[in-house]
Amino acid sequence: MLLPFLTAAGVLAVLTVVPGPDMAVVTKRAVSAGWQDGLRTAGGIAAGLLVWGVLTVVGLAALLAASAIAYTVVKLTGTAYLVFLGVQALIHSRRGRTESADAPPAAAPAGSAWRTGLVSNLFNPKIAVFYTGLLPTLAPPGLSPHTGMAVLVLVHAVLTALWLSGYVMLLAKARAFLQRPSVRRAMDRITGVVLIGFGLKVAATQP
Repeated sequence: MLLPFLTAAGVLAVLTVVPGPDMAVVTKRAVSAGWQDGLRTAGGIAAGLLVWGVLTVVGLAALLAASAIAYTVVKLTGTAYLVFLGVQALIHSRRGRTESADAPPAAAPAGSAWRTGLVSNLFNPKIAVFYTGLLPTLAPPGLSPHTGMAVLVLVHAVLTALWLSGYVMLLAKARAFLQRPSVRRAMDRITGVVLIGFGLKVAATQP
């Protein structure tokens, strides 16, 4: 059972490090408000994965993946939220054009960082499809289906938390550079465009 488990963990690790909306959201919070906010956002994202895991084990995620209406509602809600975050970043970049190099740091983004991570993850219907479509094929033999799924969800949440936390700390090392007004504006613009792009990508996905 060890080899199948390590194989599954390897697949999950590869999928975890692929850039996606979660990384864009973490970047926005960490650069704007510091590494503490970035870590809270990462924690919210990991919590969202655990919620999806519970829904998967009890069968609700499969229902969502199979229901075109439910899938569309979650998809459009997630799209709206990501686009909102992206537009917010673009607006902030325009407001920052008059900042000087010795200006005080900009105010932290409004709202709870943890909740931002949680909501951005919960309204990503691709997680439901991923958990109901791929995870069952990776479940280690010798365990009941529910136990195997629960273990893999926990592994995925831990890997995600570790990866995003490490990424946040890397951003923290470079924060002095990232806080320069010109760099900050560029980062806000890039992050805003990326978030809007991911939002539109989510809108185009099919179950």
